Amino acid sequence: MTQGGAARRTVLGAAVLAAGGGMAGISAGSASAADADARRGGYRDLPVPLVIGHRGACGYRPEHTLGSYQLALDLGADVVEQDLVPTKDGHLVCRHENEIGGTTDVADHPAFASRRTTKSIDGVAVTGWFTEDFTLAELKTLRAKERIPAIRQRNTLYDGRWDVPTFEEVLRWADREGKRRGRRVWLHVETKHPTYFRSLGLGLEEPLAKLLRRHGRDGLGAPLFLQSFEPSSIQRLSRLVAAPRVVLLSAAGTRPWDFEQAKDPRTVSDLVKPEGLKWIAGFAQGIGPTMDLILPRDASGKLGSPTTLVKDAHARGLVLHPYTARNENTFLPAEYRKGTDPNAYGDAFGAFKTYFEQGIDGIFTDNADTGLLAAEAFRPGRGR
Repeated sequence: MTQGGAARRTVLGAAVLAAGGGMAGISAGSASAADADARRGGYRDLPVPLVIGHRGACGYRPEHTLGSYQLALDLGADVVEQDLVPTKDGHLVCRHENEIGGTTDVADHPAFASRRTTKSIDGVAVTGWFTEDFTLAELKTLRAKERIPAIRQRNTLYDGRWDVPTFEEVLRWADREGKRRGRRVWLHVETKHPTYFRSLGLGLEEPLAKLLRRHGRDGLGAPLFLQSFEPSSIQRLSRLVAAPRVVLLSAAGTRPWDFEQAKDPRTVSDLVKPEGLKWIAGFAQGIGPTMDLILPRDASGKLGSPTTLVKDAHARGLVLHPYTARNENTFLPAEYRKGTDPNAYGDAFGAFKTYFEQGIDGIFTDNADTGLLAAEAFRPGRGR
């Protein structure tokens, strides 16, 4: 289903109003902040379709570094994403995973060799070095590097240029950039493995809420989205802050880890049905599904017929921020690949056009410049 920008903007406004159902339990201070932020304009005023810099501009710089975030903003991303994990002493830092062997030079530090270990993270055995085994001071001795150097060889040029940023450093950066640019810098913030970390006494939501309140990003109109693959984390956040919230959805048939732990039999396949979306709408304003839940791929890797997820989610007042669009052939649907080199760029614009034609409200992309150029044709007042 194709839905124009003006119609999607109406959905955004409706979703903000619908958020009132999930506001119970928010403190008076948060409610006041929400009122103040709402008057300034919330996420309903953002461009549609929205372009979200996935881990910053990780198509061009090592992910989750200030360099990656800065480039995403400079390229014009509407929103810049952070993933949060804790340190041993409770600081929130920006990494896609708590295992940091692939994204830092930790293996080159003999002093930390003994900390390499194997852990079960959400039921999966993972070997490496983990943020929760390092203090912030120790983590700050490491340098970031490209996660997939075989695919993004040019990004390795920037290995070692940046350290692992704390989320508070990112908030300060966003505040500075907002003042410099004369507009608020929007963030899309994910709690990673929240049930796992809570079992270690390193709950993510409370310190995150504290930081958001300190930086004035806790209201309904705050310039950020909160996101998690675990619905219970979003529910917990809904009781702490009023900022817009998004439930991330993995592949159909998979089960969120908090559901596994709670013996909840529902899977993502249940959550994308109208009844599941109604449940999500009780505490969140949007969903972040894998694109395959909107446009499934067949056995050859080509896109099949769209599902009804966009229509069904919009009917519940939910916005959709699917993930992840990338330029390289290896990530593109088969019909948009060019040549035989999996690391070469394919017809990314063709893929973006197909994605936007589904009526989505935004998209995560490693290549914000490509996404923005493609999105322009779908924004209000522009031809197609």
